[in-house]
Amino acid sequence: MKMWQSRRAPDATRPPGRTRRRRMFATGAATAIVAAVAPLALGSTAAHAALAPGTPLKTLAAAAGGRYFGSDMTGDLLSNQTVTQLQSQQFNMVTPGNEMKWDTTEPSNGTFNFGPGDQIVAYAQANSERLRCHNLVWQSQLPSWVSALPASQVQAAMETHITTEATHYKGDCYAWDVVNEPFNSDGSFVADPFFNAMGSGYIADALRTAHAADPNAKLYLNDFSIEGMNAKSNAMFSLAQSLLAQGVPLGGIGFESHFILGQVPSDMQANMQRFANLGLDVAVTELDDRINLPASSANLTQQATEFSNVVKDCLGVSRCVGVTQWAVGDADSWVPGAFSGQGAATMFDQSYSPKPAFTSVQSTLAAAGGTTPPGTNTVTVTNPGAQTGTVGTAASLQIHATDSAAGQTLSYSATGLPAGLAINASTGLISGTPTAAANSAVTVTVRDGTGASGTASFAWNTSGGTVGTGGTCHITYTKTAEWAGGFTAQAVIANTGKTAINGWSLTFTFPGDQKLTSNFNGGFSQTGKNATLTNATYNGAIAAGASVTVGFQGTWTSNDTNPASFSVNGTACS
Repeated sequence: MKMWQSRRAPDATRPPGRTRRRRMFATGAATAIVAAVAPLALGSTAAHAALAPGTPLKTLAAAAGGRYFGSDMTGDLLSNQTVTQLQSQQFNMVTPGNEMKWDTTEPSNGTFNFGPGDQIVAYAQANSERLRCHNLVWQSQLPSWVSALPASQVQAAMETHITTEATHYKGDCYAWDVVNEPFNSDGSFVADPFFNAMGSGYIADALRTAHAADPNAKLYLNDFSIEGMNAKSNAMFSLAQSLLAQGVPLGGIGFESHFILGQVPSDMQANMQRFANLGLDVAVTELDDRINLPASSANLTQQATEFSNVVKDCLGVSRCVGVTQWAVGDADSWVPGAFSGQGAATMFDQSYSPKPAFTSVQSTLAAAGGTTPPGTNTVTVTNPGAQTGTVGTAASLQIHATDSAAGQTLSYSATGLPAGLAINASTGLISGTPTAAANSAVTVTVRDGTGASGTASFAWNTSGGTVGTGGTCHITYTKTAEWAGGFTAQAVIANTGKTAINGWSLTFTFPGDQKLTSNFNGGFSQTGKNATLTNATYNGAIAAGASVTVGFQGTWTSNDTNPASFSVNGTACS
């Protein structure tokens, strides 16, 4: 019976990260395969001498701040004892190369196939490795039936797919790449079936849906060519800011790191650090460094330096949790099948013997050993006690916290704040003007750079009437990021009336030359300076006293002044 097959690599002209390894599981008899694979994986290390000398990468990475070192695996490699021996010896995190992607898990609408993915899970568990599950939503390796759906049916199909797959693997996945490669190189969103149907709000919806299905998994956005600071990484940064401001359960950013020899960006550490400063984990998720073949000794020496530098970049960011190589060795790398005349992209050669890059990474990790593992610090948050306030009267509260380790940078977040109030993520100052009477249960969370956290919970009771002259709504407009030619902003729409708002249209006039380019949470339009933001299906209802946050992106040339007046459904807001 034919269990495995090879397939032709995708178009080699595509950029790195847009194609994947050529080995693909052919469906059928998955249960029998899993039963055979797990004992093989466990026995392979005992049956053969170690292929790579010295302390394993996984051991060194754990000593260097509690990080992991991983690889991807595809099902056709599980019967190769050389591969499983080396993989289990050196790595302690597994990413399924193809087996959890949509074209494998739901090849036809409503028909699910988890056999291939279950096999990777069984291998990982047999070898005491964790799983970075990959991926739930991606425009590639997407079955044709999804693209053929009417736009009105895409959201339901996406949510069903995410819920079914994430529920099936609930508890198995340390992390999920929820949305994979959402951006073009210029920072615009890829016009895939999900964006075309839902706008950029599909990303928040996907993350919320995944969290509901598997609340303990760390949820990532993953992309290539965001390793350095550029238009694409700026767009990812702005998106991350907006999602976090909305309370979306984004946990990390994956930097794929498909490099070409000599083109590793020098600002990778600084770029990862700015994401970590938002309170997110970061990870190198698909590392390889391809060379024009045949690779010379000088090429391999340079590659060793570049692998080491990437690992140093991760080690330099306390919230960089680990590194994954996208293959076990050169023999199973996707690169030769995708890029004609290029290869030798990993730390192990065609025979799975270590290359200079392996030794260099070993030395780099060994030198970093002894740093504080993530989460071992103690963060203590001083509880401020019950708070009171009045609608329309400015309020402020400074949150105080201490860390058991010296030199840690703390980040602050809060849930349940009264409408109109927000917390400064860097300073811990809660400020603003309450817009609705309510009895609020507030929880403040403070994290340090290692991932350690502390919380404080307290009541905040707000009394009083409506704000300003608008009577039924209050808008808080905040510019979340600005760069030459572009910006991101958010508007908090608070319902200060006595009845629910069911479906909203927020209108305002830009005083400058701004132009909207996307709405992260619904639709948008603009005529001249007059802009309109509309709700998505999931955020159209605003109960009395409640609020929603809408994030958006735009361009500007000479004047990016904030708008000053707003209306919801034709009614002026304060």
